[in-house]
This record gives sequence, structure tokens and C-alpha cells, in this order.
Amino acid sequence: MSKKLLIVDDEAHIRMLIEQTLEDLEDDGVELLFASDGEEALSIIQEEQPNMVFLDVMMPKMNGMEVCQRVKGDADLQSIYIAILTAKGQEVDKQKGKDVGANSYLTKPFDPDALLDLAKEVLEIED
Repeated sequence: MSKKLLIVDDEAHIRMLIEQTLEDLEDDGVELLFASDGEEALSIIQEEQPNMVFLDVMMPKMNGMEVCQRVKGDADLQSIYIAILTAKGQEVDKQKGKDVGANSYLTKPFDPDALLDLAKEVLEIED
């Protein structure tokens, strides 16, 4: 079964940066999926059930915290690994991420190597 990773950000250039960071994973059979707002993200998560999601917080229609809460509150989806990726790096924001069930919390600007390492770890891809 192929692994799926969903990249969610309302800014196209950030989606592209993350895609460029993670594109080598496609050689390992990982399918990259994309969403540009919270509603779209939630419907892709429900339909595709990706193994992992890089999720932006501040987005139109539904923010990342709400998406995370809905996913983690759904018994069929709660095993999906959610990494919140946001410009909000304060302790209170990180706590909010934990409260809604995020598996990890990364701040922008992100370190591409750290992003790739996390994805490889979660998706169990050997170097």
C-alpha cells in the first residue's frame, strides 16, 4: 500500500516549498496530496486517509486547529500523524496544538532537513 502525505497551506509558495523539500519521498512511493484551505484538507483527509499531514494553522474556511480537532476526534482518522506548521511559535500556540491532538508542532520558517527527517520517520522510510 502506498503512503500518502497531505500538505495543507493557503499560500501556494509555501505548498511549493514543502513539496520541493519532500519530493524525493515520491521515489520511495509516497504520494503527495495538497489542500489550500481547512475544508478542502478535511475532505481529502476523510477520503484519502493520508498517513501524515503537514497542516498550516491560519487558513480560510476552517483553521488548522479545527481541522486537527475534527480529525483527532474521529475514531477512523485519529491515527493520522498531524504536524502543525505555523508562523505562530508561542508557547500558548504550541499548547493549543497539543490540546487539539497534534502529534508535532513546527514553526515557520521551517528547516527543510527537519521536515524531511520527520516525514521519513513517521512514514518509516529508510535513508
